Amino acid sequence: MIEVREAERTTEPSSPGGLAELYERHASGAIGLAYLLTGDRYLAEDLVQEAFVRVAGRFRHLRDSGAFEGYLRRTVVNLFTSQLRRRRLERAYLKQEATRAPAVHDDPDVASRDELWRALQRLPERQRAAVVLRYYEDRSEREVATTMRCSNAAAKSLIQRGTQALRAELGLAATDESEES
Repeated sequence: MIEVREAERTTEPSSPGGLAELYERHASGAIGLAYLLTGDRYLAEDLVQEAFVRVAGRFRHLRDSGAFEGYLRRTVVNLFTSQLRRRRLERAYLKQEATRAPAVHDDPDVASRDELWRALQRLPERQRAAVVLRYYEDRSEREVATTMRCSNAAAKSLIQRGTQALRAELGLAATDESEES
């Protein structure tokens, strides 16, 4: 019995075969514990693998290297309880999402999109650039002006003329911005 304890104290992960020896010595017992906790052999093996990696990484910091098995056992239990907490949070989230009304998604109108694309391509280049920066890239008029290297008033004018031309070509009613305010 004394020889076994001496062997446990001299086993270090950095020594040749040290990690493998520790794994061979402790893995089956830890897998048994994890299986009894989880009821799933594959999950038990995953928990033990994770626990072994965590404990082996801290092996040099252990005051008593013979306590490896205790640390491994405690780590398996901690990982199991962490997994339970994660599952509980996932179930609560899924329950909450199930009560939420499903989002209504209209099928995209491909014909309208293509018509808009063709109308956009017929705009003068600077108007097209201003409209794309403003609405597609969601940039402010100031950012459009900076990007296009023009004044704020010029950017605003390009955006306005471009949107008016698009509305006219697509047959959409122009909205008066003064009425919206």
